[in-house]
Amino acid sequence: MLYNAYQAYADASEPVRAMARAGLGFSRMFSALGGPSIGRDIAALLELTARAKMIHTRPPYGIDKVMVGNREVEVREEVVLSLPFCNLLRFAKDDIVTAQPKMLVVAPLSGHFATLLRNTVETLSRDHDVYITDWKNARDIPTSEGRFGFDDYVDYVIKCLETIGPGAHLLAVCQPCVQALAAVALMAEDKHPCQPLSMTLMAGPIDTRISPTKVNELATSKSLDWFKNNLIYSVPFRLKGSGRKVYPGFIQLFAFMSMNMDRHINAHRELYHHLAAGRIDEAEKIETFYDEYFAVLDMPAEFYIETISKVFQDALLARGLLTYRGRRINPGAIHRTALLTIEGEKDDICSVGQTAAAHDLCNTLRPHLRRHHLQAGVGHYGTFSGKRWNSQIYPQIRNLVLAVS
Repeated sequence: MLYNAYQAYADASEPVRAMARAGLGFSRMFSALGGPSIGRDIAALLELTARAKMIHTRPPYGIDKVMVGNREVEVREEVVLSLPFCNLLRFAKDDIVTAQPKMLVVAPLSGHFATLLRNTVETLSRDHDVYITDWKNARDIPTSEGRFGFDDYVDYVIKCLETIGPGAHLLAVCQPCVQALAAVALMAEDKHPCQPLSMTLMAGPIDTRISPTKVNELATSKSLDWFKNNLIYSVPFRLKGSGRKVYPGFIQLFAFMSMNMDRHINAHRELYHHLAAGRIDEAEKIETFYDEYFAVLDMPAEFYIETISKVFQDALLARGLLTYRGRRINPGAIHRTALLTIEGEKDDICSVGQTAAAHDLCNTLRPHLRRHHLQAGVGHYGTFSGKRWNSQIYPQIRNLVLAVS
């Protein structure tokens, strides 16, 4: 019922946004022709009105070129594996003299598209042949494609590594660190030829019992039935995924925004003042962030509920109780894959210690195959984007890859 109400509101308010866009368009056209234009205050108000929406399609990555050494190299996207719920996307570079190490980026399936890791991919692409799990919006996937749960995510990680081939490296960001570690443990136990040479786990909930954050407390404050009854909805009739049970991305967005509502209100107030004053560069920075932030993705209901249960409420991996299709996950089986864990000092989503817990689980790895990096002065998003990611965190990953390749 809530999803239908949201979609009805989004559809009904679209004419208002269209009128705002038209007003801006006419103003710019008249101004270009030397005629009168509306005042900046009104233009700023129209701009905010036109942008007051969420989108449900993936924004572009927009990575056309990267610096490789001292020269600029063109980048093109290619889908190398298409699965019902995900594409394995490669950022291919043709003009490369020496082959670069292959890197699989395991993106979170948590309400936003994988483009949230745009800066991560762009930086990694300087020295690596980068692939990413490009998750599809569950509301666009027909029910005929079946379910997608926690174990299916592990399957997808393994299939992606098999597609890339032997000698790859893996980097998981946030929520999928648990599934990534599980996949590598299974491959190690099976002596799979495509088990990765290194595994970097960044700001992930390996053990949510350590210094619980507001996110962890929310997940444990309600019963599993409460989540099923209050946060799971059917996709509306007119969409491709009609009838599929999902955790809607707009609910996830509202939940995250409510944790820092003052910050978002102030950001839009600043955006209005920048637009009204003609400070275009400053306005574009805020607009770029919210273009990504307001692009929301629905999660399959079974995946969401199983993640809440297995990762946040029961911490099964940390307790040695996590299973995959009836088979117990044993991180102690990992002997060849080097481990790097990365945490942010000010992370309020995945606190310090939760990701480093992976070292206790991978207890048979030799010391030279284990590394941990605690980045001072960054929060959750700062671990994989921004200045410190580029200048201080990324070199840790690059050096590990070079050491074990």
